[in-house]
Order: sequence, then C-alpha cells, then structure tokens
Amino acid sequence: MIALFSVALVVFASSLHVDAQAGGSRVKVYANRGDNITLPCRLDGQSTLFGNRIHWTKVEDDSKETDVLISMGFHKKAYGSYQDRAYLLEVDDSDATLVITDLDVNDYGTYKCEFIDGMNDMVLEVDLEVQGKDSRSFTGVVFPYSPRLGRYNLNFQNAVAACQEQDAVVASFEQLYGEWKSGLDWCNAGWLNDGTVQYPITKPREPCGGARATAGLRNYGQRDKSNSRYDVFCFTAGLKGRFYYLIQPKKLNFDEAVDACKRDGGEIAKVGHMFAAWKLQGYDRCDAGWLADGSVRYPISRPRKNCSPTEAAVRSVGFPDKKQKLYGVYCYKPQQ
Repeated sequence: MIALFSVALVVFASSLHVDAQAGGSRVKVYANRGDNITLPCRLDGQSTLFGNRIHWTKVEDDSKETDVLISMGFHKKAYGSYQDRAYLLEVDDSDATLVITDLDVNDYGTYKCEFIDGMNDMVLEVDLEVQGKDSRSFTGVVFPYSPRLGRYNLNFQNAVAACQEQDAVVASFEQLYGEWKSGLDWCNAGWLNDGTVQYPITKPREPCGGARATAGLRNYGQRDKSNSRYDVFCFTAGLKGRFYYLIQPKKLNFDEAVDACKRDGGEIAKVGHMFAAWKLQGYDRCDAGWLADGSVRYPISRPRKNCSPTEAAVRSVGFPDKKQKLYGVYCYKPQQ
C-alpha cells in the first residue's frame, strides 16, 4: 500500500518558492546557488519516523537514483557530495524534511523521499529548480558547448560529463526556452536534459531550418543516448567565487597559464565561469585567454570596434595548439 506525504516547508532563503501539485505528491522548490534549502517531506496519519527507515535519493539524468541520506532511528548517514551538507530537519516525530546547505549547480534536479515501515511505503518527489516560476526570474545562463574534437561529437553521457567539467549541468527545455526569449540564436543542435536535441533560432535562415520557418526552438525530438552525437546546451548559475583576467608580462602557453593561476592562489577558469561572469555580472574584457578545457575565449558585454562590434557575446578563438604562447589566461578563485 502506498500513501502520500503532506507538504511542509521551512524556508532558509528568501529566494525559495514552493508549488504543491494536485494530491500533494509532488513539490517544486526554487532556489539560487549557494542557498541553504529545505526539501519538504512530512508524514500524514499516525506514523512516526522513530524506528522506521527514511531514504532520500536524487534521480539522475539516466533515471538511476543516487543515495543522498538514509535515516533509521538514531542512525543517519549522508552520501557523496552531500556529506556534511545534508541532514533531516526533524521539527517533530513526523518531519522528514531534508536540509541541503550551500547549494551547488549539480544539486538541481528531482529528489525522492521514501518512508518504509514494512507495511505502508510512502513516497514524495520534489523538484529542485534554479529559476523562478516564470522566465523573468531566470537566474543563470545557458551556453552551447562542443569539445576540442569539434561539432557533433557528444553522446548524451558525454554531454552530461562535458557540462559538469565546465561547472554546469545539461540545460532543461525551460532554461533553453528562457534564453531563446532573451535572444539566444545558435544553429548547432544540442542535447537537453530530457534526452531531446534542439537548438534556438531568433533569426530564421536557410542553413538553420529554412528562411521561411518561424523563429523558435528547432526540435529533433528524442535521440539514442548512446549512439547519437550532437553538441550540448549547458546551464550554470551564479558564481561562488571571483572570475578575473590575470595580468601577465608576456603571453602564455596552456601549461604556463595553468601554473600562473595556481601561483596567484586560484585555478584556471572554466567555460561556465566565463559565461556566468559575462551574463550575470556584466564582465567585459577584450583579451583572449586560455580556459581549463584548452579553449581560448573572451567576454564582451559592451560591443565596440575590434571587440564583438555587433553584439554582446562570449567570443571563441577555438582550441589552439596548447604550446602556442599567444594568449593570456582567465582565472577563478572559489570562495573560502
């Protein structure tokens, strides 16, 4: 027999909102990166937590579930990246609300709270999302990404890994749609987190679905996650550190760039760091610099001659030979 939890929420950050869907079996929680948040889970009826098993899991992109926290009476254990960041709120004997501190971009997604007492198993799903209830509350940036190998070289699993390596996650349809409404136009198809392949067009033209087609998201539908290969649209939220261009007396090759950032007390920046600084902080620098993936890029928020004259954008030089001493470097210092 399966019963449902009721919904309760204790708010730790003013940016949080909750939508309870019909029947109370699914909840949406909205939060920003770095927040301390609560994922509500509360028993109805006569059941209590004591002596019974509470199992919190996160549903990953491949539908597998990753352990977050297991509680059995006085014995509680958090797993993986949630160690020292996740615990049960336990306002009373019926409260299995999960608290996650210092929210990271990889924490967004769907969580399950399962109560197991041997007779009445109870399940609640909670969607943790980074944006508000409409596109006006959008608090991140979507960016297209392809690796050094070039265009259309990522299956879905590779796409997930590629975004994570750039301090990001695979974007959702809603996030890409919000970015399209803000003007994103990109003619290369990329994976989204639901396994579909799409691309945003604001200026219809022949090579991108046809000049007579309407503007919008071009959708290839579901694709084989193992064998199909495309680019990917990544999503990253606000920075949790300082992104900056490191002034150096001479140009650097890639290894020298990595060492220079380390000597300055930081690390070489990732693509997601640059896009977040550019979109969310208005970072502007007309100097091409190395990034951690071996690409060379520069962010322009104020278009001008010789510096992206037609539009604000993150410009890419590509993936040069790492031995070339032709570029500067962008660094990143995480918050201590």
